[in-house]
Amino acid sequence: MRPLLALLILLASAPVARAADGVHWQPWSEGVFAEAKAQHKFVLLDLEAVWCHWCHVMDQQTYADPKVAGLMGKAYIAVKVDQDSDPELSNRYGDYGWPATIVFAADGSEIVKRQGYLAPQQMAGLLQAIIDDPSPGPSVHPETPVQAAAKSALGSRQRTALVDAYLKGYDAKYGGWGDVDKFVDADPMDYALRHVDAEPYRHMAAQTLDAGRSLIDPVWGGVDQYSASVDWETPHFEKLLQVQAVDLRLYAEAYGALHTPACLDAARRIHAYMDAFLKSPQGGYYVSQDADLSAAVPGGDYYKLDDAARRKLGIPHVDTHVYARENGWAIRALAAYSDATGDGIALDEAKTAALLMLQTQTLPGGGFRHADHAEGGPYLGDSLAMAEGLLDVYRSTGNRAWLLHAIQALDFIEIHFRDAKRGGYITAPAVPGAAGVLQVVVRLPGENADLVRTASLAYAYSAEPRYRRMAEYAMRYLAAPALSGGGRFMPGVLLAESELVATPLHITVVGHKDDASAQALHAAALAYPADFRQVDWWDKREGPLPDPAVSYPELPKAAAFICTGNTCSSPIFDPARIAPTVARLSAPAS
Repeated sequence: MRPLLALLILLASAPVARAADGVHWQPWSEGVFAEAKAQHKFVLLDLEAVWCHWCHVMDQQTYADPKVAGLMGKAYIAVKVDQDSDPELSNRYGDYGWPATIVFAADGSEIVKRQGYLAPQQMAGLLQAIIDDPSPGPSVHPETPVQAAAKSALGSRQRTALVDAYLKGYDAKYGGWGDVDKFVDADPMDYALRHVDAEPYRHMAAQTLDAGRSLIDPVWGGVDQYSASVDWETPHFEKLLQVQAVDLRLYAEAYGALHTPACLDAARRIHAYMDAFLKSPQGGYYVSQDADLSAAVPGGDYYKLDDAARRKLGIPHVDTHVYARENGWAIRALAAYSDATGDGIALDEAKTAALLMLQTQTLPGGGFRHADHAEGGPYLGDSLAMAEGLLDVYRSTGNRAWLLHAIQALDFIEIHFRDAKRGGYITAPAVPGAAGVLQVVVRLPGENADLVRTASLAYAYSAEPRYRRMAEYAMRYLAAPALSGGGRFMPGVLLAESELVATPLHITVVGHKDDASAQALHAAALAYPADFRQVDWWDKREGPLPDPAVSYPELPKAAAFICTGNTCSSPIFDPARIAPTVARLSAPAS
């Protein structure tokens, strides 16, 4: 690593107390509650994001206000945390940020949870009100208990209600889902692409992807986080690696399905931005780039400029942390882009990032720490995202070492994150001696849905029953009526259930990996537009396939075999025959 870059990363990650804005901040730890108890104070958690415009405004205006600083010093232990650095806190309070302001009593119970920017007068009033009456406010209420269902399947009414909510949540005028912020959302887009051969799903996918292109920076590429207006015309200019990865993957997969040049162009521009601004010298990916150049040059002004004018002013801050979770997402996206376009450079980038995570951020037992210097955790999101990425690199390369690492990450998840009492999988284990509400572990429907999908695919590849059991256990949590009843917007749950019960499209290439004919067949298998697919490459010199019960005949030349849920093809020797053969085998019986 270059010495200057190493120094910048060290300084960015050091937990140093700050008082420049009038408040003495300290890092998050369980010790803050003992300190608060000894000093008869409250604990105020400012959960911010490095890239967040309103977080910066909070620092510059609210916490610099003398009255606010005085109240904070008098009655509060002030804690500031970058939410990207702590997935447990981020997941726990994600509905309240960013910034999120959480005030605790010294025993760890919550008093107030507030979302977004608070002006100085508003904050001062809140701080004084808590001093006058520390009773929990209306933002603090008991969580609805969710106990896992008896079966790992949705009821028919649940399923119908979830589909209805998905369709009703679509914005037919502007595209996308919801009536507030707009962005290309992963789960609903995955669901639309899953059904892209039918209407209204094809129209929903095409309209949303077309609208989402307005969030791509016309100069540097890269996707703005979201639009604050439903017409997609009010971008928030921060560029998160998570958003780049989601959009790159979806535009690449949509290009494979829809063959629209606009989707390919979008994917190329996002990939170019990631390469230019977010890729580390070692080949990992940084977490974000700020929306603003500075307080004096906000993103709304800066991003109107051309390349030369921007660079003359400077480059907005890039958070150079390299997190396993975000890199897992990036690895998936790069593999998907390579599959759809044949871009070997993108696949090399995916492999390089995966190797970096394996070298720097693996834990004993096969899981992943959040960062190479991380003290907290482990967190489910890191091992899960890396398992997803590693499975996809296995699909894209046929190198079974990637599959082995993926299933080791799933084994780690089973040991460390299974919630034996309530069902499903938790986002992080409870910290011994945690105070108050922090004793209660968090389960996220989104993470559990992703785990169902990942474990189901691992089971298809390996035929190991333990991955089937993992998927079923997570699905029982998702199927709980208290969670997925009532017609909530949860397309990820629909995807999880469908992949648990269905058999993925399975394409196997039989032939030596240095054989040009086998390589061409493998490339055609990867280009086929199915997001729920299993691609194996059997080179007999490497021994049997990961599922030893599956075997294919040895032939005088390379061939591909295609299996759907109930039928398999004869050997295919021409790469151009893969797509029509899949279509024929997948067609409903007449």
